[in-house]
Amino acid sequence: MPIINRIAEFHREMTEWRHDLHAHPELALQETRTSGVVQAKLKAFGVDEIITGMARTGVVGVIRGHGASERAVGLRADMDALPIAEETGAPYASRTPGVMHACGHDGHTTMLLGAAKYLAETRNFDGTVYVIFQPAEENLAGGEIMVKEGLFERCKMDMVFGMHNWPQMPAGTFAWRDGPVMAAVANIEITITGKGAHGAMPHFGIDPVVIASHIVTALQSIVARNIDPMDTAVVSTTQIHAGDTWNVIPQECTLRGTVRTFKKPVQDMIERRIEKIARNVAAGFGAEVTKWRYERRYPATVNSPQETEFAAHAASALVGLDNVNRNPTPAMGSEDFAWMLLKRPGCYIWIGNGDGEGSCMVHNPGYDFNDEILPIGASYWATLVEQQLARAAMPQAAE
Repeated sequence: MPIINRIAEFHREMTEWRHDLHAHPELALQETRTSGVVQAKLKAFGVDEIITGMARTGVVGVIRGHGASERAVGLRADMDALPIAEETGAPYASRTPGVMHACGHDGHTTMLLGAAKYLAETRNFDGTVYVIFQPAEENLAGGEIMVKEGLFERCKMDMVFGMHNWPQMPAGTFAWRDGPVMAAVANIEITITGKGAHGAMPHFGIDPVVIASHIVTALQSIVARNIDPMDTAVVSTTQIHAGDTWNVIPQECTLRGTVRTFKKPVQDMIERRIEKIARNVAAGFGAEVTKWRYERRYPATVNSPQETEFAAHAASALVGLDNVNRNPTPAMGSEDFAWMLLKRPGCYIWIGNGDGEGSCMVHNPGYDFNDEILPIGASYWATLVEQQLARAAMPQAAE
């Protein structure tokens, strides 16, 4: 595997960075220490400029290559952790109770730092590289905040790329596809108001728990009977909240859940159907939907065709064609890198995290990032930059 030699030389150093970040996880929009570590390392690497303050803790390093090209590439990594109590038993395990890097953002940050160190040293490219360290990928849409706060106005990049580790994919492999790769997400909240009563005398009440149960079942008909079988969607009710004691039929019941889609027309139709089903079922039982909320959170992550080819070229040059999957099944999870892809063409890829110890799926208390892939990811970033911002060949002197 042709990992870049210089990057391989500081593999151990990258591992130390990753373990330090892992031991000090920070939740979304609270990544103060992590942001400080990133800034200090970029300064030590000699990057040309460090931009701070976007989305509170976001950091962008600016690295200018040799030559006068105005072309520019953005590389993005996420920094935040999750509210999960770690159970890995690693010597570098989280020192913050109830918070851990359960999605590998410590590794993503480290790989981009490794690429930044190499690119700042060698500058074997013509143009500008923006290394984007984004906060709040988990739930709070740090990518959207950075975009709204002027990321692409301040950093005039032509294209932007993202990468996420993927457990169960072998280390040393990559996967990506043109078009949708991660789903759009929306949150549902429905409150049904009936009529409270004694649990032993239900005929005096209108039971919102029974009504909510009918709604939950009916919502499953949307994907089964309203969505074209060639499209993909998920409607999941994940919470039911009602009542305070054993012998009282409550006045209200609240449902919450999630919707995942790849196409906006499909999401539009699902929103309409959920509301119609909820209101009509409630009315049929003599109750009412008194709160209805359908909150669209992240759009679908959609890779652009040309930039997907650029990513393919870089990954194939690094690990060989046999170790790349050009057509993986899209994931129904969501990714706020989607907000950046709405503004600039680009590609979001998966890098194999391996299938050994700690390789359970992300968002699990036993998950850990695989340190062996740190130089692979950093080399991918560097290769992508050197290919897309290739320096012109110097003319040979006449003999």
